Amino acid sequence: MRIYSQNELTCILKHFNLEQQDYTFKALHIGYINDTYLVSLDGRSEYILQRINHGVFEDVDGLMGNIDNTLNHLISKEYCKVELIRTLSDKTYWSEESGYWRIMTYIKNSTTHNTTTSPEIAFEAGKIIATFHALLANIDKDQYVDTIPDFHSLDLREEQFKKALSTSSTEKQEIAKEAILFANEMLSQLKKMAPKVVPIRICHNDTKLNNILFSKETRRALCLIDLDTLMKGCFHYDFGDAIRTIVNTAPEDEKDLAKITFDKELFEAFIQGLAAKSPFLSSEELKALPYGAILMPFLHGIRALTDYLNNNTYYKVSYENQNLDRCLSLFDFTQKAMDELEYMKDLITAQIEPL
Repeated sequence: MRIYSQNELTCILKHFNLEQQDYTFKALHIGYINDTYLVSLDGRSEYILQRINHGVFEDVDGLMGNIDNTLNHLISKEYCKVELIRTLSDKTYWSEESGYWRIMTYIKNSTTHNTTTSPEIAFEAGKIIATFHALLANIDKDQYVDTIPDFHSLDLREEQFKKALSTSSTEKQEIAKEAILFANEMLSQLKKMAPKVVPIRICHNDTKLNNILFSKETRRALCLIDLDTLMKGCFHYDFGDAIRTIVNTAPEDEKDLAKITFDKELFEAFIQGLAAKSPFLSSEELKALPYGAILMPFLHGIRALTDYLNNNTYYKVSYENQNLDRCLSLFDFTQKAMDELEYMKDLITAQIEPL
């Protein structure tokens, strides 16, 4: 991440519909893709400024159109709205030589959690994801572009993995041999398990726990953030991404696999949060949820493994083998979720009423 100067960032803000004040900026080292800054005034956090990674998100117009359209539908007393600050020419982003920039309002007194041991947090996460989907249930899907085509395609991730295997060093393949073996075995199993027909929705597509804002005061879930992956998808994608980061109480790149958990108390609390909303999922979607809880950690794991084999060209890493550690952690959770397949099926059937 390049750190931009106070003067450079101040100049960027001048292109947006904001009062010209003496703002201060703090680089936030969150996420793997965009460059993010907290914008403050007189010590109060006011905005989030981001440089969009154009290498990952090639269609910035489509990306910002997806976000703008979605924010206009996320209006409810149960959902805290984030707003885009438009440019002086009424666009949702500003582009210049340094890149593509956007500004969003900062939700005051909010916080995020990378992991949790709290059933209350798990319940609130389930409830806000259900609220998000209920608000978008009737949205016009044809207005959306795929910001990352085939983002959750098992076939694409297999193709990329096999290509990385064919070009990676013998040394890396030897170090990652257990992960490579697991990937090949799980690819075969997941293809057999894949649901035949599941409704298409507008999904968040990256509902890990730290993409949910919570109130510092009440611990209530407020809204979902990091909306770059808003596009068509299946609900079991959002379900599985939430499960992999809520039910597992260890960090994503935990090296001690004995600490990787499938916490049933947290799983049950999350399911209760989903069920707290009026029915919004079809019977086909409910049947696919356990598959999603296995698919999503595996997809993230095989992407990390592929990036490791490709010498860390996609994800930001702080040390050489971090992608391999991510992969092994995610694969371990994948197996633990697979071991709980029947439990998940029974609980979901008992707790969640279909639409």
